[in-house]
Amino acid sequence: MKKAIIEFEKFSFKYHAQQEATLHDIDLTIYQGEKVLIVGPSGSGKSTLGQCLNGIIPNIYKGTKTGALRIYGKDAFDLSIYDKSLLVSTVLQDTDGQFIGLSVAEDLAFALENDVTPINTMRDRIQLWASRLELHKLLSHRPQDLSGGQKQRVSIAGVLIDESPILLFDEPLANLDPKSGQDTVDLIDRLHQEQGTTTIIIEHRLEDVLYRSVDRIILVNDGRIVYNGDPDTLLRTSLLFENGIREPLYLTTLRQLGYDVTREDSLTSVDNLSLTDVAVGNLPEMVLSQAQPAPLLEAKHLRVAYGKKEILKDLTLTIRQGERLAIIGKNGAGKSTLAKALCQFVAVSGEVLWRGQSIQGDSIKERAERIGYVLQNPNQMISQTMIFDEVALGLRLRGVAEEEITQRVGKVLQTCGLYAFRKWPISALSFGQKKRVTIASILVLNPEIILLDEPTAGQDERHYTEMMDFLDELNQQGHTIIMITHDMQLMLDYSDRAVVLVDGQIVADAPPASILSNPELIQLANLKETSIFHLAKRLGVDALALTQFYMERERG
Repeated sequence: MKKAIIEFEKFSFKYHAQQEATLHDIDLTIYQGEKVLIVGPSGSGKSTLGQCLNGIIPNIYKGTKTGALRIYGKDAFDLSIYDKSLLVSTVLQDTDGQFIGLSVAEDLAFALENDVTPINTMRDRIQLWASRLELHKLLSHRPQDLSGGQKQRVSIAGVLIDESPILLFDEPLANLDPKSGQDTVDLIDRLHQEQGTTTIIIEHRLEDVLYRSVDRIILVNDGRIVYNGDPDTLLRTSLLFENGIREPLYLTTLRQLGYDVTREDSLTSVDNLSLTDVAVGNLPEMVLSQAQPAPLLEAKHLRVAYGKKEILKDLTLTIRQGERLAIIGKNGAGKSTLAKALCQFVAVSGEVLWRGQSIQGDSIKERAERIGYVLQNPNQMISQTMIFDEVALGLRLRGVAEEEITQRVGKVLQTCGLYAFRKWPISALSFGQKKRVTIASILVLNPEIILLDEPTAGQDERHYTEMMDFLDELNQQGHTIIMITHDMQLMLDYSDRAVVLVDGQIVADAPPASILSNPELIQLANLKETSIFHLAKRLGVDALALTQFYMERERG
């Protein structure tokens, strides 16, 4: 008989800072050795569930609970955060926020030092986990200097070294390139099988997690459990769509082909599908050559170095008026540095032309009026309390008259769907709304290019679609959109052209579908084939044509 180690019984929780409860009547049991995926849209309560498990609630975030939550038969709210840490280890979404030591070895040792572990035992444990997670060559490195995938492995080692029986991952794939994300899912699965830990994963990217099997999926929305069961049953229903979660790409493509996916016994992998009687029909041909508008921005022979380390190496790029460009590549390839170089945030050698004229002499202020840069995390851009003041800030700093500011800010807030909230405090907004505020604060300066770093990171399908449809509207109004992204589906759905960076150099500049059908390029840039390509192989059709079919249906 399976042993219940986590038990929610009629459990509800309300933060002191809120009027309404976040969790309502949660009945959930997780058994020893299970691997469970918790999914749900933004604000659904899934993160609150995780924080109740690891002790952040009630030790840091205070509130009122009803019902019961037991871990190994003990009332979780009676346990200190230290006692709970011996039972539950958490890997955070932001790996940089989890590092303590000045080196990888020091970071791994931190938990053991707090437990007053003898030095010889500590060294043996560090060597053991460094070996299991392939960190031996990195023990003397600073964690902050590592790639995204390496940082994730250090974070996992730092919590596993304490050998807690429950492992909780909070959005572990959010900041990783596609291949690093796949490697992380592989690693989580291998550790789950080898260590026998109870593994709980909170993640938006359903298809990426299902790359390796899970025992159960728990779908949460509005603070309630909507579904609790096996993955195949969930994938046959419309619950994912109804609750703002993207289903696997291959299932969307099959539905577009008119195939009844409910006929299948197993839906969690393309390889498990029988695919009998799939009517493919005539697939469209890929159009690779189109008339191109004149160049808007040209970067020629750009070089950027931090100290002795060269990040951008003789990079040349042309950006055309009105296009939607995706910049992709593995963690550490130089994508963000390229964005900073274009915005004049870093010292750069080379030449930058605007409509054929050099703009090397631009101040940061002047460059910001040409290129608006929107950071991944809106909280890093916001400095004012009220929405109107935040959007007006750039104009006020430029000495624009208040009458004109009122007119321009009002117009931009209407464009961004925020006019009704103009007198609201920013703290009352959701993450997606805050993202719109930061875009509005850039738009009000009327730049021709809007450059966004991971515009949809950490957002559920509804907010993702709202954000990208909004950016498409801006594009149709004449703005050129540049996106730095790790999301291959976003690139397929919302860009016309993709640039691939590897080690500070552009190695490919082509339509998105062409890039994702090139195996050598995929391996070089830490990308991964979308599941459409695996589906095309199973159906015996051209992967490029099937991708084009998906793109046309999705955009239609």
